[in-house]
Amino acid sequence: MLVLLAFIIAFHITSAALLFIATVDNAWWVGDEFFADVWRICTNNTNCTVINDSFQGLCVMIAASIYTDRREDIHDKNAKFYPVTREGSYGYSYILAWVAFACTFISGMMYLILRKRK
Repeated sequence: MLVLLAFIIAFHITSAALLFIATVDNAWWVGDEFFADVWRICTNNTNCTVINDSFQGLCVMIAASIYTDRREDIHDKNAKFYPVTREGSYGYSYILAWVAFACTFISGMMYLILRKRK
């Protein structure tokens, strides 16, 4: 039982660190000349513009799921400012957000199992 509790704590710490990294860096959608996330688009590492339809105030997991579904719409609405964002791929921050979601889900399931054993 103590081992399960240690794993739960480890998953919580890991997922918190991954969520922090995924939120701080803006590498959700990357290309050769730009970096974009849910909140802004940066070209040449210096010119950053806030996306009009941002998801500020939402938690990262909700933002990641919405971004997965609405990525094309978000970038198409800003295509007149940044046409380069149409070509790109998911960055490491986006992947870290989904890995953190999996860690949080697993730790939640482990907690439920631990609670039911009592």
